[in-house]
This record gives sequence, structure tokens and C-alpha cells, in this order.
Amino acid sequence: MNYIKILTAGESHGKQLVAILDGVPAGLPITEDYINHEMKRRQYTFGRGERLQHIEQDRAAITSGVRWGETLGSPITLVVENKDSGNWGKIMSIKAEDADDKFRLVRPRPGHADLSGVLKFDRKDTRDILERASARETAARTAAGAVCKRLLEEFGIYVYSYVTEIAKIKARVKDLSPKEAFVMAEESPVRCPDEAATKKMMEAIEEAKKDGDTLGGLYEVVAVGCPVGLGSHTQWDKKLDGLLAQAFLSIQAHKAFEVGTGFEMARLKGSDVHDEIFYEAGKGFSRKSNNTGGLEGGMTNGEPLVVRAAVKPLASLRRPLQSVNIITKAPFKAEIVRSDVCPVASAAIIGEAVMAIVLANAMKEKFGGDSLREMKANFDSYQEHVKNW
Repeated sequence: MNYIKILTAGESHGKQLVAILDGVPAGLPITEDYINHEMKRRQYTFGRGERLQHIEQDRAAITSGVRWGETLGSPITLVVENKDSGNWGKIMSIKAEDADDKFRLVRPRPGHADLSGVLKFDRKDTRDILERASARETAARTAAGAVCKRLLEEFGIYVYSYVTEIAKIKARVKDLSPKEAFVMAEESPVRCPDEAATKKMMEAIEEAKKDGDTLGGLYEVVAVGCPVGLGSHTQWDKKLDGLLAQAFLSIQAHKAFEVGTGFEMARLKGSDVHDEIFYEAGKGFSRKSNNTGGLEGGMTNGEPLVVRAAVKPLASLRRPLQSVNIITKAPFKAEIVRSDVCPVASAAIIGEAVMAIVLANAMKEKFGGDSLREMKANFDSYQEHVKNW
């Protein structure tokens, strides 16, 4: 199998979340501790809600596909138990006899999947939609992304993220390398590499919390070490920038995505945008700028892969907006559902995960191999070919 397929399953307040990865080569060293380090990074950030900070203790268990610390080449199953599920017994029961109208949610939240979902799937309870539409699902994708990160590391590819803006407060990151920004972000409660901006962001989050409101923001993800030629120009669905856009915009509450200087390119002349090409014997081709974010024609060009994503304020407000009862059609305020105030810091971790998933799949498609050793041999041969071209 020359690609990696990932499926997730589970409801927000169900018994567990599950991720299945098929196509990861055999022989990849992996541990639950490695995966759970990523799970912890997603969970403990400033602005998260009570459930993530105090109730759930997210840990992924490997239940198939790994033996004696190495992948087998067979499907890998990761299970994340929902510790809070015991308090939702009858509400989330699979038994018909446990159904009770008192548990129904009938006031859809503006900005959420609630109303579109009940109309599409012909349901009379928005919980049938919100449980799966919830960003809780990203715990499973974070676990799957951790496995993909571990694979990328074997090829010298590392994925970094950091928050660049919350509530119109912008961080200064221009003079920092991706790794420097990442290291500094890891010390910040909101994962921002600018200490002054971090303080202001936290104050804005606290103010929004007092007001029963929510905040969004922007973050950046950078992959360093990518070889030339991941992705392809030959078909629309093989272009790596398109695949990344789909992956990032599939993350709950994400509304915009850009590569490199992105939207700013539209405001500039071509002579100011495109990255000039240089060649040096023994080193090969290079660029002195990276406005295109490491992607040209749907393919990586060897420069750092730089993307940015925008997260909207979450739809679950303590001070709810106007809505309508889907049964009686009477006007009501929307449901109040436990949620985060500002998820941007955690969203950046999830962004790392989906970036790793897309890149791991592109690496597997490009270099094939049923085992890590075979995949590495193909990779090394290709790198030598590119160096001597």
C-alpha cells in the first residue's frame, strides 16, 4: 500500500475515540509515551474548557499494529477512553429503551453544525450531530498525527507550530527561525513565542470568559526538512497545497488557510513575490526567500513548508445568541454547551498533526516500501539523485 489511510470514530461523550492507521511501514519504532506527549500538548493550553483541563486525561492506547516497540505493517489502532462517559450513560446509550425526551437538545447554535446536521440526517435532537461534529474528535487525529510525526522524524522532517494572533493581538516572530519560535511557544500558555503578546492574549481570553464569549485567532505550522517533489502537478487531487488546505480546513472551527505569504501575494507585484533560484556546485539549487512557502506547482521545492490557519471564535457561548426550537419553531436562545473560550493554542497542535498526516502520506506515496528500511533506501537513492542532478 503506497499511501497511509486514517479513519477516526467516536462521539464527544461516548465511551471512546478511535483512530485506525493503515499503510504505516513495518519497523517504525513507536511508543505510547511518544503519542501521549502529543496528547498532553493538545490538552493543557490556556483558554481550554473545564472538561479538557480537569475531567478528561487524554491518553491513547495502542491496541493493534505494534509489537515489541515496532510497527508491524498491519493496521494500527489507537484508543482514547473518554473518562467522563460514565456520567452520560442514558444520554449516550445505544439502547432504544433509554430514549427520553428530557435529554433532547432542540435549540441549534449559530455557527455550529447543529441545524444543518439535523436537516441533512433527519434527526430531532441536535446531540445526534454535535457529538460527532465536536472538536473532541481531534484527540483521535492528534494521536494518529503523532505516529505520522514519528515516521517523518526518521527522514529528518520536523513539524513546528506557534500562535501568531489572538483577538487582534499580533506576535512578533519575523526574526525567529521556525525551531526558535517553536521552542519559545512551548513555554507560553497560549503557545505564542512573543512574551509581551502572550500576556495580552491571556488577558483578552480572561475578559472574554467573564463576558461569556469566545475568541479565535491565527497560527502557523512549518515543516522543515521536506525533500523536493512531494505532491504532484499532474492532477488536481495530487497537489500538496490542495491536500493541505483540505486537511486544515477539515479541523473544526477553521475558516481560512494560506501557504507562504498567502493572501498578501495578491497585493504585490510578481517581481516582489517569486523566489529567485540559485545554484552552487556540491549544494545544488537554493532560494534566498520563501514567499511561496516551500510549494510550487503543488510540489515541495526543498524550502521549509510554511502554512497559516485561521480559527473562528467557537459557537458554544455562555451568553448564547438567538436561535429557534427545531420542533416548535418558537424563538429561543441557543443551547449552552460546555466549551472552550479560546482553542487557538490547542488548534496549533492539531495543525501539526494534520500537517504530519498529509506529509507522511505524501512520503509513503513517493517512496513506497512495506518496511521502514525499504522506504529509507528508496528515499536515500532519490536524495542522491537530486543532489547530483
